[in-house]
Amino acid sequence: MNDLPSETDFVVVGSGIAGLRASVELASAGRVLCLAKREVTESNTQYAQGGIAAALSDDDEVSLHLDDTLKAGDGLCNADAARILVEEGPTRIEELIEWGTEFDRAGTKIAFTREGAHSRSRVLHAHGDSTGREIGRALYLKAQALKPIVFREFEFTTELVLRDGRVVGVRVLDNTGRVREIRASSVLLATGGLGQVYSDTTNPAVATGDGVAMAFRAGAEISDMEFVQFHPTALFLKGAPRFLLSEALRGEGAYLRNAELQRFMHKYHEMGELAPRDVVARAIAHELEVVKRPDAAVYLDLTHLNPDKVRKRFPTIYATCMQYNIDIAEELVPIRPAAHYAMGGVRTDLDGRASIPGLYAAGEVACTGVHGANRLASNSLLEGLVYGARAARAMREEMRSSHPPSAIAPQTGIQRNGSSPDVEKFIQTVQSLMWQNVAVVREGKALRQTLNELTGMQSKAPKASDRRGHEASNILQAGILITRSALAREESRGAHYRLDYPIRNDRKFAKHSVVRGGAVSFE
Repeated sequence: MNDLPSETDFVVVGSGIAGLRASVELASAGRVLCLAKREVTESNTQYAQGGIAAALSDDDEVSLHLDDTLKAGDGLCNADAARILVEEGPTRIEELIEWGTEFDRAGTKIAFTREGAHSRSRVLHAHGDSTGREIGRALYLKAQALKPIVFREFEFTTELVLRDGRVVGVRVLDNTGRVREIRASSVLLATGGLGQVYSDTTNPAVATGDGVAMAFRAGAEISDMEFVQFHPTALFLKGAPRFLLSEALRGEGAYLRNAELQRFMHKYHEMGELAPRDVVARAIAHELEVVKRPDAAVYLDLTHLNPDKVRKRFPTIYATCMQYNIDIAEELVPIRPAAHYAMGGVRTDLDGRASIPGLYAAGEVACTGVHGANRLASNSLLEGLVYGARAARAMREEMRSSHPPSAIAPQTGIQRNGSSPDVEKFIQTVQSLMWQNVAVVREGKALRQTLNELTGMQSKAPKASDRRGHEASNILQAGILITRSALAREESRGAHYRLDYPIRNDRKFAKHSVVRGGAVSFE
């Protein structure tokens, strides 16, 4: 039952929203093997609290959603990609409802809330603040019912296998420590994000940049890696994880207060607490810099809101904060920004095709340019749905018009699991460097120094002899790609802010960064 097949029609790496939606779409065309690094349920999708955005309410229009998406992207969105997102999004969400997704309702109608930089209340949510988990549940049940789809958990995909310049399969470190190779007509990377590149992140432990690193090593083009979104409001308590405090809290009226307990966001943006995420994150960073204390925080204030409504609307957030003796309905919540989402990734076209034949990518690991320099809140789940389906359709069409790949020479072996203290120390060093010098605010001299240190660490990297060793290599590679791209972009735009180049420069940089090999160009 748990044996991995040596060949299949399609391999999907990742079981978040993009991987699940793609698997459902592929099932009508052949055998689908969906590989999960841990449990099928462990992905960024499961941790998405706020919701999923779509122009479905009576007072909304697709054109307004498009306009908000383009504005948030700060002049760098691929307009065609954004248009596809907002136009196809409502249909994809209606499918979710047909498949059993239970969004929150106000009476018989779906309830919508507003989040930062949205001009309308268009964010659907489920069980208050567990939207990603509910969508993942419904999609997994749908996929499970389709016989051509086979799920395998705790299978770590380490490499893409190429033959004659084409991706023809993957190499997997299975849950027994064996290395296996699996042949397929095409491979979809849906591996999610890379928040674990940073010491402070809202992402789960699985988000180690595996897909981007694998694709880069295989020779694929990587784009817009300098644009990493730092969520402004993550719980900041000693001994507690950087738990995400959803933007929907501010959408419902929460305030931000500085160390002197004064509201400050109107000094930075006319939309106040509902300004775009990059603006809010930088404003918080500035307020913290004024205090100049390593333990300083700003505060999220919901105490003026109806406490019963707060507890009902945000049950997961409320319960989690109560574990650390903070009642969000009655007390100020200490927060700081944390790494949250990568706008960049494997460069693809509008159908998920990467620059290497046979390779596709969808969701956070991919870069169509849909988010530009800064993702609009709650467009991430929508991207996984829309572009997961589009990539799968392209994979189906390609298989119909091509010959099956030739067999891969089998490779097997044993690699031990677990990790050594040296591996953990190596990862922590990378994470610390990235957080200190390549986070919310950046500067050229520190970026150059960091890039030199990170590239120097490549020769000292732990041998990729187990899963954690592979993750260490991937975290380092993703960190180098982010830092190299951030150094090359000599301007400030969206989530990328340079103290030495504080102005947006459309003449030179209204383009996407593209990494090929070791060089960064702008196209």
